[in-house]
Amino acid sequence: MSAPQEDLDPKAAAPQDPAQAPDACAATPADVPEQAGENLAALLAEAQAKVAEYHDQLLRAHAEVENVRRRAQEDVAKARKFGTESFAESLIPVRDSLEAALAQEDQTAEDWQKGVESTLRQLNNAFERNQMREIAPQPGDAFDPHKHQAISNVPSEQPQGTVAQALQKGYLIADRVLRPALVMVSAGQS
Repeated sequence: MSAPQEDLDPKAAAPQDPAQAPDACAATPADVPEQAGENLAALLAEAQAKVAEYHDQLLRAHAEVENVRRRAQEDVAKARKFGTESFAESLIPVRDSLEAALAQEDQTAEDWQKGVESTLRQLNNAFERNQMREIAPQPGDAFDPHKHQAISNVPSEQPQGTVAQALQKGYLIADRVLRPALVMVSAGQS
């Protein structure tokens, strides 16, 4: 048989005299929630300060993004408005030459031709300064749908799929097609 078990009372096991109690923890159970509450309050205050700081940073970043967007829109508007300024400046002497030629009286055909050739050189220089180049395909050149616009297919001595005849020059401006060249494409010999 086993020995009778005694009910263990926690209060009975603890010493009655506080002087006899072990000094393992300076805080009493009533003090623990107060200390935890102070720690939580400090953590909450710290977290709220960080949130306020992050919110301020977010507002500043948002304002900066809006400023950059607004400046970019202004730059685009200026580019649209003044983007042709350089090209227009290059064309002013061409217009001046044409007006001067029309103002001359009693010109010979030879004088007109010299004047037109000079004006064409000015126009070519203006095109060159502004990166504008001709697209002038020759018969037998490969048809390029990015630079040429086919008007029709015609029987030709040229190989099939090549340019049979150029009807109108095209133009590039800085590698972008401004106007494709109008061409007739060879369908081969019939």
